[in-house]
Amino acid sequence: MKGYIHDVSDKARENTYFRQVLETGEHTQLVVMSIPAGGEIGEETHGDNDQVLYFVSGEGKAIFNGEEVKISKDDVVLVNAGTKHNFINTGKDDLKIITAYSPPHHPPGTIHKTKAEADAAGY
Repeated sequence: MKGYIHDVSDKARENTYFRQVLETGEHTQLVVMSIPAGGEIGEETHGDNDQVLYFVSGEGKAIFNGEEVKISKDDVVLVNAGTKHNFINTGKDDLKIITAYSPPHHPPGTIHKTKAEADAAGY
């Protein structure tokens, strides 16, 4: 069988890296992220990628084209391609995220331990 079957919520809670690609298919990519208290993903726009994010734990705010919305555990957000966005951790604990990109956005197997490492790699 080709695919990915795991308790991805546990993977997200256990993940301490800023970004870890779990699986890359032909049309979709599964990633977990951990944003430290006071940290952020960083403002970005994916020209060709839709992105779905599920917030496993923590709290923060989402910014879409300058408009702010609170986010917390169990929220799901769809970011359409071409939308300027950022996610900021406003809580005391790490913001744990499961995200899917379609089409894939990162090289398969990518791990960025920190946001600085991701920025240096151009992501």
